Formats: sequence, structure tokens, C-alpha cells
Amino acid sequence: MGQGRLRLGLACCLLLLLLGGFGGLGSQGVARGPWEEEQGSVAEGGPWGRARYEAVKKHLGAVSALSKQYWQYLACKVWQQGCEEEEESSPRPGWSLPLVGQDYLEILSAWYCSFGKCCKTGDCRVVNNITGLEADLQGQLHGQHLAKEVVVQAVRGFLQSPRPEKPLVLSFHGWSGTGKNFVARMVASHLYRDGMKSECVRLFISLFHFPHHKYVDSYKAQLKKQISETLQLCKQSLFIFDEAEKLHFSLLDAIKPFMAHYDNEGQVDSRRSIFLFLSNLGGNTINEVALDFWRAGRAREEISMEFLEQRLRLELQESAENGYARSHLLEENLIDFFVPFLPLEYHHVKLCARDAFLARGLPYTEAALDEVARMMVFVPKEEKLYSAQGCKSVSQRINYFLP
Repeated sequence: MGQGRLRLGLACCLLLLLLGGFGGLGSQGVARGPWEEEQGSVAEGGPWGRARYEAVKKHLGAVSALSKQYWQYLACKVWQQGCEEEEESSPRPGWSLPLVGQDYLEILSAWYCSFGKCCKTGDCRVVNNITGLEADLQGQLHGQHLAKEVVVQAVRGFLQSPRPEKPLVLSFHGWSGTGKNFVARMVASHLYRDGMKSECVRLFISLFHFPHHKYVDSYKAQLKKQISETLQLCKQSLFIFDEAEKLHFSLLDAIKPFMAHYDNEGQVDSRRSIFLFLSNLGGNTINEVALDFWRAGRAREEISMEFLEQRLRLELQESAENGYARSHLLEENLIDFFVPFLPLEYHHVKLCARDAFLARGLPYTEAALDEVARMMVFVPKEEKLYSAQGCKSVSQRINYFLP
């Protein structure tokens, strides 16, 4: 349907709305329109003719003005046209659309936007708020300078590419509670209007969705079908695989074509999609590097991607117990970035506790934050440097401080 025909359709809907919904509301607050009075009463010769004629004229003028205001409001909201004119032509200070009219216009504009014509991304389900993602990662993700940098740069560069050759594939690695799920959900919330609830986002949890290896052939068919359907529904899709190290290697190989370079041979186009794999695998290697830096008196912020990613890749390739090593993802270099999540120190746990208090609107003190942090288990045994659980369960710990 062309844009002109859509506008015409909306104009007709708006006209019917005005005639049906506001025909009986004149500027004087009359319950019935003047045209509903008995015939002939507008004749100038009648005792009330002139007064009624003026009332009709004034009423129709008010409806016409209201119709213009509604049309300008709709044009501004849907097509971003005439917004300044709408403000300047407001009939009086404080003028606003009647509540019922606003509701109708919200429905009409939402219906129009469902065609993807009024959104910068071409799809109103997709928002791609990279600025918000960067700000929230900076303010809410603690102790992860590498993850902040890699995720923002990778996602921004991918979305700005006019014609990517393949989907973006990121693999998050680190101990439990270090922020892998937190970042994945944050990516979803800033790329899609409905976040994790968007029909363009699919979350797969290994032991929940694929618990039995004897049904792996059935899982493969289901997984490929669900990914294909999502790609057909959404040009830009997000797929998250939690506990990825527990995925059977044949499942990883089954979805490999969706992550590979697009060959256009009967294959659904997945080039605008993002795949996130979340795994505890490699956590020990990451922690050893962080501990070595600490023992050498070097700041954790000095740890670079070049230094850590190479060691992480080696561990993934050498461990025959994980699906990564047995699948072809590493061999064919389909994973674009291995994102390391460093172990969290005592002061990082305190920051997580502060965020948990703020999220629930609860007051807190430094003593309370210290008490929450002391509830956690820290390793290694000698140094007691890193939280064994990361920030996981911190939000539950603050229940002790509720009145």
C-alpha cells in the first residue's frame, strides 16, 4: 500500500472520528448538534432564527478548527511534519486534544507505524539506542572494562554497516555472576522497544530447552525452524544462547549456516541478526590472568583484549568436553569476538549492592553495603580477592535489611 493511500485512509478515519465522536460537542458545550434541532428553525424570519444560525455557524467553525488541530497533531506524530505549525496554531494557551481523541489518534498512529513507515530503523519494534546502551553499561556494569568496550564497539559498528556480510556473533565468557546475562538483557532492551519480550528476540537456555541428548535430532529441527521463523518475522533479530558450553556440538553445527556468510542459495537472510553465546567456559583462564596482574601490582584495567582473547581461544579449542571445540564454529572463525568477563572484587560487589538498593527504592548506608559484601564468599583462599558468585544473589541479600 502506498504512502499516499495510507494517508488518505487515515484522513477518512479521522473524518469519521470527528463526525461521529465530536459532532455533538460544540464550543458552547451543547449536548446535541444544531443540525439535530427541528427543521426550519434557522430561517432568518423566525424569532430564534438568527441566534440559531449564528450558533450553527460558530459550532461548525469550532469543528473545522478542531479538525485542523487533529490533522496537524496526526501529521506531526506520524510523519514528523508540521510540528512547529501545530504549536503555533494552537487556538489558545493550554489547548490540548480531548482525551478520547488522543486515544483514537494513538490507535491510528500505532496502526500506521506497524507498517514501519514512521521509524528511523524501518521497523518500529527496533530502536537501536546505542547511546543509551553505552551509558547504561558505563553506569551499571562494574569491573568489566573489556566487556563495555567490546560490546559497544562491536554492536555499533555492526548496526552502522550498510551491508554486513554475516551476522554479528559474540561469545561471553567468565564466572557466574560477572554480568554476562545482565549485558545480554541490556543489549536487548536498547535495541528493541519491548526488550526481551520482543518477538524479534529469542532466548534459548541449554538445559531447559535441550535437556536430553537422545532427542538432539528433534532439537536440531525445532531450533532451525524457530530461528528461520524469527528471521522471516524480523529483519534484525537477536538470538541469545545461555549456558552455551552445555549445548550439544551438533546443535551448534545445525545453526552454523545462520551465522556464516550469506550465500543466497535458498537460505533465509540472517545478515542483520546478532547471536550471543553466554558461557562459564574460560572463566578459570580469565581469573588466572586477572590474579597474575594483581600479584604483579598491575591494575586490572591494564588487561587488554589482545592479551586475554588469545588465551581464551586456546582453552576453548583444547577442551574436548565443550561443544565449541567439537563444533565448527571455532574452526571456521564464525565467532567475531570472545568477550571476557573478569572476576569481581569486593568494591565491585558493594557497587552491585548499591544498585540493588536503588532499584528497589530503599535507603542504604556504607555500613549496609559492606555487610552485604561480607556475606559473599571470596577466593582464592589466601588472598580472598574475588567473589566466587560475582554479584549473583546480591539482590536477595538486601532482604535482610528490609524493615
